[in-house]
Amino acid sequence: MEFAALFAVTLLLGALVILVALAVGKRKEEIREEIEQASEFAAVGSVAKGPTSKKPKQEKPRTRKDKAAQHTFSHPLLAASLKSHSANVTCLDFSSNGKYLASCAEDRTVRIWSTKDFLDREHKCLRANVDLDSATLVRFSPDSRAFITWLSNGDTIRIFKMIKKEDGTLSFKASSEDFPQKHKAPILNIGIAETGKFIMSASTDTSIHIWDLKGDVLASINTNQITTSYACVSPCGRFVASCGFTPDVKVWEVCFGKGGEFKEVARAFDLKGHSAGVHSFAFSNDSSRMVTVSKDGTWKLWDTDVEYKKQQDPYLLKTVPCTSSEGSRVALSPDGRVVAISDGCNVAMYGAASGQLEEEMHGVHSENINDLRFDITGRLLACSGDKAIRVFHNAPGYRAAIRDMKDMLKKAQNEAMKQRLQQQISEAQRSLDNVQAAPVE
Repeated sequence: MEFAALFAVTLLLGALVILVALAVGKRKEEIREEIEQASEFAAVGSVAKGPTSKKPKQEKPRTRKDKAAQHTFSHPLLAASLKSHSANVTCLDFSSNGKYLASCAEDRTVRIWSTKDFLDREHKCLRANVDLDSATLVRFSPDSRAFITWLSNGDTIRIFKMIKKEDGTLSFKASSEDFPQKHKAPILNIGIAETGKFIMSASTDTSIHIWDLKGDVLASINTNQITTSYACVSPCGRFVASCGFTPDVKVWEVCFGKGGEFKEVARAFDLKGHSAGVHSFAFSNDSSRMVTVSKDGTWKLWDTDVEYKKQQDPYLLKTVPCTSSEGSRVALSPDGRVVAISDGCNVAMYGAASGQLEEEMHGVHSENINDLRFDITGRLLACSGDKAIRVFHNAPGYRAAIRDMKDMLKKAQNEAMKQRLQQQISEAQRSLDNVQAAPVE
């Protein structure tokens, strides 16, 4: 009897040992699979960094639920970090009424942000899905009631109307037909004239197309710059300009008749003076100033308020050494007082009149900055380069305005003018003091 009981206990213990051994073996196999899976993800993420070690490190494996560490950045002038996109942002645009910022990203969405929320802790946005495609460029219409996008797969323009609902929110409706495909090379930029009379698209193969709003090509331009690095429509809506391999910027006027009918695209003027190709350029709001940044390691400020129809050339106002690289972008504040230049992941801000470097922001994004622009008021500067959008206060702009008003105050002879200038200087100084606050992450 005792032997039978002992035998039963022995069998039971043996079975438990076998079950434990099987469980441990299965867990080891799961851990091995997790380590292999983690190694595969690491290998994909480090292709650009070179080969990884063949032996996996003995540490906790990374699972699919773990998120990659987000790039953090802080600076005293940082007003907001907008982080709703789930993939890299490719383009930004402020609306001409100052109310909205549009952004598009590789997550197949366009997001519309309210600029009045930038200084709040929460940054809400509305999402427009790009069906069966991805938008790489976005531009607001002059009335801020629609926007156009460039489709990555379709290689064409699609228009979205912004429809205000009864509750005050916006919805988005895509046009029934996209523009026809005309470009044969990768697209660089699109734009809508502030006059609402035409749309521009430019590609790397030196071709620029001028479209009407229905999708018909009005004219085509060959820039003859070997390759094009940047092109845009001026804020005033009169000009189209491009730069590229050659050391100049070419500017054309898009001409319309008194009845609104298209007439021609006429050569206006060139900006000549750089000794190497031009990365990028920008206009002031009234197109009376332009700024260019070149491979020759300088930026230049130009007076473009000239009678070009009488063969008058623009005046070179200033040449300033700077750091730039392939893909560098330049922005000029609407009033022409501040120049901002991107170099890789960094942004530098200069006084336009003095040429002095006033602010430097290093490591703004985890990847190279691909867009850089001031809002219509000139108080904010926005840039993109990864999943986040960084928005900065334009402190150099406030400083320049204060300097200009102090110079005017010295020359003012009218007492009412003096009082008004003193009041404006005090208000600008208070605004400057407020924006130089604690950094936002």
